[in-house]
Amino acid sequence: MKNYEQLIRYFEQQLEKQSFSGEPGELYEPITYTLIYGGKRIRPVLTLMACELFCGKAELALPQAIAIELFHNFTLIHDDIMDNAPIRRGKETVYRKWNGNIAILSGDTLFALAYQYAQQADKEILQNILSVFNRTAIEVCEGQQFDLNYETNNQVTVGEYINMIRLKTGVLFGASLKIGALIGGASVSDADNLYEFGVNIGLGFQLKDDLLDTFGDENIFGKKTGGDIITNKKTFLYIKALECSDASTRQLLVDLYNNEEAESITKINKVKNIFTRLGIDKIATNEIEKFYSKGMEYLDRVKLAENNKEILRDVASKMVERDK
Repeated sequence: MKNYEQLIRYFEQQLEKQSFSGEPGELYEPITYTLIYGGKRIRPVLTLMACELFCGKAELALPQAIAIELFHNFTLIHDDIMDNAPIRRGKETVYRKWNGNIAILSGDTLFALAYQYAQQADKEILQNILSVFNRTAIEVCEGQQFDLNYETNNQVTVGEYINMIRLKTGVLFGASLKIGALIGGASVSDADNLYEFGVNIGLGFQLKDDLLDTFGDENIFGKKTGGDIITNKKTFLYIKALECSDASTRQLLVDLYNNEEAESITKINKVKNIFTRLGIDKIATNEIEKFYSKGMEYLDRVKLAENNKEILRDVASKMVERDK
């Protein structure tokens, strides 16, 4: 059984062998640019890992792992356009380096390429694979629309936020595992339990992102904290703080988020002080632990030897306990 680091290296080596070049260059160059700075590769590695757990051959799920990575990067290219984000993974975003129209077309092409890889499965399981892939693609788009809606909605509840990140982030973690498990020959029950494991770990992963953006150690986190506060992003921390505040604190927090003229450091410090006073960092940590525990419950139901499950437990722990 390959460990997580071995599977990352294997995936990177295989991804480098793929060709994403073509004409016109303006369409394909952003794709190569995006994939070179591909981030943590968590999702495709989960696909390979799930497949190997059931059949011992991670390589059988390589096309689908590539499909998952291409799809994920398609969403990031389009998200950056919608968020007007200048930087992604320490580099200029595609729409900034080229322009919005090219970013849209390159993202669309990534989406189509993802389907080309996803459909490279035995005909006996192809329909199930594409069904999971299609449903996930739709749900990710639903999550993104909810996220956009919440930018102008000051009445977002914690439950609504959790559902949004479940769709925008959690379901792709779940789908990555389920697709790999199905290719590896897992039963429907085992594949479904791995899906729910992935969704819950994905929720914990996103909440950890929310927490680190405000409370992370910048020397470890690798970038300035407080970005969500500066951009007035309604994260779990903000929504929970509104829920826990008295009327005056709630109004102060809303005013700070609505103040586009406030000096960045001052705004970050004032909001962070409110979060700290209300214990929002501890509440968020407890919520992360709750989703981790729920994920473990689903993993316990999967009919695999306990020692084989340890690799997934280790990955889940690293995802929610990380400091960057």
